[in-house]
Amino acid sequence: MLKTYIGDTSLAVSELIYGNWLTHPRLPDEAVAMETICAALDAGITTFDTCDNADGTAEDLMRRVLKHERRDSLEIFTRVYWPGDRLRRPDRGLSGAQIQASIDESLIRLGTDYVDVYQAHRFDVDTPLEETMRAFAEVVRVGKARFIGVSEWNAEQLRAGYAMAEDLGIRLVSNLALYSPLWRAIEPEVLPATRELGIAQIAWAPPFEDAPDVTGEEFDNEPSDQGRDIPGLAELRASLRALRRASGALGVGPEQVAQAWTLHHEDVAGVVIGAVQPEQLHANLEIIRLAHDSTAINLITAELARG
Repeated sequence: MLKTYIGDTSLAVSELIYGNWLTHPRLPDEAVAMETICAALDAGITTFDTCDNADGTAEDLMRRVLKHERRDSLEIFTRVYWPGDRLRRPDRGLSGAQIQASIDESLIRLGTDYVDVYQAHRFDVDTPLEETMRAFAEVVRVGKARFIGVSEWNAEQLRAGYAMAEDLGIRLVSNLALYSPLWRAIEPEVLPATRELGIAQIAWAPPFEDAPDVTGEEFDNEPSDQGRDIPGLAELRASLRALRRASGALGVGPEQVAQAWTLHHEDVAGVVIGAVQPEQLHANLEIIRLAHDSTAINLITAELARG
């Protein structure tokens, strides 16, 4: 599995990034969850993205598997915004106090002295950006994180955060955003901003079944939109049809086709996958094969253009 260096830093991420903050807190079978993380390691994935919410379950699972690995062979990302322990600390957001408390709790749950990238899970409109960035700078200064990242920030927020980070002597290196052939909202402004600033774009997309109103068979078979005026609806349906055609031609699932297209994109450093069992993880390795197969990418691109 190839790795991509983030700008001119020493940080490199694996093409596929294993994420568990949404999947593992939902699973009743903890053994399967841990086995899936092991399968990710066996597949050559070295970058792991988790989060402090859901009472820290996701981070704790990561600790119990990754403790057997050399720390310097891994890239561990976690996030802050929602509290890891809502009963004990119901605060949310990116205040200085929230960031300082959250990083310490995350490091304990992860069983490590530092994370490679500490991410702002969302932009906090209720906290001055300067307060947020000064708190992040302190986290980096004391060695609890190597770099700072963000998630789902718009172009204006990215530019402001990047400039403030530079002034404080830290690096804002990544933006985690929803991006696939079905979700392309970041293309007009966010992608140009990350390209201009040298911020790595990390992509994620929800499973198709998480959006049944757009992707389900019952939606695809509707004879009309029944008078609904939903922005982008026609484009979504056309993209879905294209992915299904490409899926049939390539003999893989439409989600793998979509993620391969995303991973191939010149602005994307890595794609987050969220397999819930080893078999699903192994199937997702097809994403890499397709992303590096020019014939497959040309077919996918042509089908998307055809709609």
